[in-house]
Amino acid sequence: MMPGLAANSKVFENINLQNKNYCIHKLDWIQPEINESLKQYCNRFSKKIKHKNPILLGVSFGGIIVQEIDKIIDVKKLIIVSSVKSHSEFPILFKIARDYGLNNVLPFGMFDNAINISMKLNINKLYKRIDLAERYLTERDDYYLEWAVKSLLNWRQDKYRHDLIHINGDKDKVFPISNISNCITIKGGRHEMIILKSKWFNKNLPRLIERT
Repeated sequence: MMPGLAANSKVFENINLQNKNYCIHKLDWIQPEINESLKQYCNRFSKKIKHKNPILLGVSFGGIIVQEIDKIIDVKKLIIVSSVKSHSEFPILFKIARDYGLNNVLPFGMFDNAINISMKLNINKLYKRIDLAERYLTERDDYYLEWAVKSLLNWRQDKYRHDLIHINGDKDKVFPISNISNCITIKGGRHEMIILKSKWFNKNLPRLIERT
């Protein structure tokens, strides 16, 4: 299981399939090397996966990572959550940011500072999602964030596995359901639904994995 951009593997802490046929292995980001391409990164990252013919599940940008790893190693089944299976499913804001190079002017250090300041001022009483960010969005290195955003915006894929399992929420504001086709839609599911709707995943993932 691969978390999303800036997230750690704690996003899967409530996932418990309670099925003796499966053993969950949680992955965490490794630091990208200077000028490393997404393909090179995924090739290096794939060496962390020790099991043969695994089932890969990726959330958000992690969903893109597992799709790229699938091109490198033999993968039994591929599942993406709150993600996209083609660059055509990107929202218009992603396309504008890519075309105008807006990622090049983002002050990535502010991401970490905003969370730290919010915690010090106890803003989480007003903005409870800061609690989620402080616990789960711990990958805040400036170069990693710059590399990840650039890699995400410039990702290209037209064709995808015919048996890919795509799960998205109808309240996802990062990857709106209106841009997504051929997916399992979770009612009320937001971008962070792997955390907030873990009961749904615990109940349904084994069935989805085993279906032909």
